[in-house]
Amino acid sequence: MKKSSLVPLSAILSAVLLSSSFVISNAHAFSISPTSIENQTMPSLAPMLEKSTPAVVSIAVKGTHKVKQGIPDIFQFFGKPNQNPNQARQRPFRGLGSGVIIDAKEGYIVTNNHVIEQADEIIITLKDGRQIKAKKIGSDADSDIALLQIDADNLTEIVIADSDKLRVGDFAIAIGNPFGLGQTATSGIVSALGRSGLDIENYEDFIQTDAAINSGNSGGALVNLRGELIGINTAILGPNGGNVGIGFAIPSNMMHNLAKQIIEFGEVHRGVLGVSGRSVNSEIAKAMELKTNQGGFIEQVMPDSAADEAGIKPGDVITKVNGKSVKTFNELRGKIGSLGAGKKVKLTIIRNGNEQEFNVKLKQSQTNNVAAASIHRMFEGAKLENNNKNNGVIIVNVAENSPAQLVGLQSGDLITAINRTRINNIAELRNYLKDKNGVFALNIIRDNYSQYLMVR
Repeated sequence: MKKSSLVPLSAILSAVLLSSSFVISNAHAFSISPTSIENQTMPSLAPMLEKSTPAVVSIAVKGTHKVKQGIPDIFQFFGKPNQNPNQARQRPFRGLGSGVIIDAKEGYIVTNNHVIEQADEIIITLKDGRQIKAKKIGSDADSDIALLQIDADNLTEIVIADSDKLRVGDFAIAIGNPFGLGQTATSGIVSALGRSGLDIENYEDFIQTDAAINSGNSGGALVNLRGELIGINTAILGPNGGNVGIGFAIPSNMMHNLAKQIIEFGEVHRGVLGVSGRSVNSEIAKAMELKTNQGGFIEQVMPDSAADEAGIKPGDVITKVNGKSVKTFNELRGKIGSLGAGKKVKLTIIRNGNEQEFNVKLKQSQTNNVAAASIHRMFEGAKLENNNKNNGVIIVNVAENSPAQLVGLQSGDLITAINRTRINNIAELRNYLKDKNGVFALNIIRDNYSQYLMVR
């Protein structure tokens, strides 16, 4: 579970132990189905939970990650010559989270990317106690969604609700494996919608809930009173890493859009508008003589972008996406970011005091953070040539929808360095990338301007 202090907001993944008990806590006195106790009818969530909890699983992971040694300066002086005191070492780790079965026939399980990131082995524990090894189908770190698959019979899938129909005040139940206690259900309400700007993920459009969410709940289910999935539990806001009644879940619609892309392509083909801007506030509203204090104010429209082709202009204020209101620019970015390239979206825009609607066909993002666009595959689909001055590698051409295009490479780019290491020719490029992992900064020259392209 990602945990956050109040100020500043930061995310921490906690590793906890796995067990298999079942607990229901903090149950509010509302009815999902009547139960007879001593000839008296009592409200209970039990019938709904008996149907939905088999679709929620526990996830145990193990793997290795790099850790710097961090030797104090006073001792570094006595080290061996040329020894790097901060050299990273591989250390084993174990972790725990939750997941939700969204397709019983295919064995698809959705969870958070931070639960399974860098894992070498992923073990799924079902409600009936079966333990099955899972394989990773794909993930999207920017939205913190990952898709797993298991080979098993008699699975139970959850029904996915339309999260766009949620209202503040709707009841919500969180199901997961907090602190390794075993499958646990906690109840509350939807406290807020469209939460963004929290710096938890790059694309944020969170459901906020006061249903207790703690470490180990990551990737678990947030359901309504019918047991339908409305969100994937992801993060909490708390001064000491514990639950204080402010938890966040990725809306089911956002998750479902991303999962379908991963199933179809093995990665997320994120669509983009091609605009930059900021949230409307009272100052902007006054300066632009707007009748609203909410929405996404467009400061710049990129040439030949989806927005440009649809006729959107700087100074426009986007107030709705497919008829759903957006309060901030970050919320707008989160909603658009979950839609795939090529998808059509209806935007409601205020221009010169008048409300207008625009139909936009989203284009492919050139900065996808997906596994298929990794450093080891980034040049697939690109033709490379040595510069005749032996001072870099030229990208002659780039195939459409190739890994090279996904990371943002373009025909005519000149690669001159990686992570500040000079690259003079293709041989040096291949040699540098051999057996390396992590995030890389490519220094490229494009249209006579030097810039960096970040790739992981």
